Amino acid sequence: MAHTPFSGTIPDDVLYYPAHDMWVREIGEDEVLIGATSFGIFLAGEIIAFTSKPKGAAVELGRGMGTVECRKTVLAVHAPISFVLLEGNDAAEERPKLVNVDPYGAGWMARARPSNWVVDKATLVSAAAYRQHILRIEPEASFV
Repeated sequence: MAHTPFSGTIPDDVLYYPAHDMWVREIGEDEVLIGATSFGIFLAGEIIAFTSKPKGAAVELGRGMGTVECRKTVLAVHAPISFVLLEGNDAAEERPKLVNVDPYGAGWMARARPSNWVVDKATLVSAAAYRQHILRIEPEASFV
């Protein structure tokens, strides 16, 4: 079967964690939304299940914040920042298709309170830098 290159959206209004293809959006003074990027989902394959850590869990940068199940495997979802989980996305757990079709909207994975925001934010990259990261991995990629 021929390889189909990535084609997807990389919004400018979020920051990216290229090491694990995650995004972070500031939504309040001390809150963020976190999710998987469309490119990360492309690499993993269709997500058929998502499970978040429990509310109140303290998660360190790079550690597991939940799991996703794809057609062939179960993967840890790695935290792009350190945080305390305020809530997982129950709708995405019940309907994981949301993560696939709207990863930057209804398919978010965690609403959280950053615990080391100033330091962690400096490790995240802009949409332009993330697009360059994708092109190094997938030179035929296109962005819509």
